[in-house]
Amino acid sequence: MPPLSRGGGRSAGAAPSGREGAGGEGLLAHVVISKYLDHLPLHRLAGIFARQGVELSRSTLCDWVAEVALALAPIGEQLRREITAATYLQTDDTPVTVLDERGGSYKGRLWTYLDPLGQQVVFDATPTHERDGPETVLAAFQGALQADAYSGYDGLYRTGRILEIGCWAQARRRFVEALMSDAQATLMVARIQQLYQVEHAGADLDPQARGALRRDQSVPVLAQIDAVRQDLARTVLPKSPLGDAVRYLTNQWTALQRFVDDGRLAIDNNRAENQLRVVAVGRKNWLFAGSFEGARRAALLYSLVQSCKLIDIPPFDYLKDVLLRVATHPQRLIGQLTPKGWASTFRREAAA
Repeated sequence: MPPLSRGGGRSAGAAPSGREGAGGEGLLAHVVISKYLDHLPLHRLAGIFARQGVELSRSTLCDWVAEVALALAPIGEQLRREITAATYLQTDDTPVTVLDERGGSYKGRLWTYLDPLGQQVVFDATPTHERDGPETVLAAFQGALQADAYSGYDGLYRTGRILEIGCWAQARRRFVEALMSDAQATLMVARIQQLYQVEHAGADLDPQARGALRRDQSVPVLAQIDAVRQDLARTVLPKSPLGDAVRYLTNQWTALQRFVDDGRLAIDNNRAENQLRVVAVGRKNWLFAGSFEGARRAALLYSLVQSCKLIDIPPFDYLKDVLLRVATHPQRLIGQLTPKGWASTFRREAAA
């Protein structure tokens, strides 16, 4: 594995930029948490340090973040392998402005791939919104994929190894928007709400019992929704907001019904969408990624921090301990250093 610093053959326990002492990993963890969890731009963090009498330039902090990302990259790769070995994933994406080294900027994307059952998540950065991103990440994945209706996933569904699961939140959102101009959307919104009421009632059930509840209560509601859908399709203007909502529902109808077949599946991919909130809040503060490499570092560090949060381990404790271990930890045991692996292997030791 790479050492924490790119030069000098220093161990992971040594601090970059000439700092020495056991507090190095704690400071590095603090910098990462400040940026990727507390959404502080590095120039603002440098100002906070300066008020406390510690002179650290933004460029130094940038170098430290880059060194941390380099050291933790093998863990990110292992996390990706574990995520794509799951049988059910949720995915979503959001735009991020990236500065171009040749001048100007462009809209890149950050994608999230959530394993809701295994409680792990991976983020990925791409320079465009093209299908290459998900096709690369999901090249080895076989199972159910829950996403919006983005056409870039269609090639994956055509392979036959990935089953498309629709998102009812996306369908409902369109009918809610259509309510502003057409009261006919009211009945559909009410029917979809009935589906969510069934989900609320089955939230604490095991997958088998939840599946039985859905077959008993959700399937009849789906039949009612289908009847309303067909009635609206015959009367609404195709280019109206309600027409757009009906068209989305029609195009996604098969995928939207599949959640009732498996009690493990969610009714929507809101949990994946929620993972991107950390990016949305951060984007309001740091505004852009300074380079595509910076966007890739952000994806890696978001993966680790957010995976910690999914299993309720403090991201600071995890990062500080893993930065001490990563340079000397055997590659064959790299799974012990993912947040989930660390929690079961080293958490008690680190706490002691």
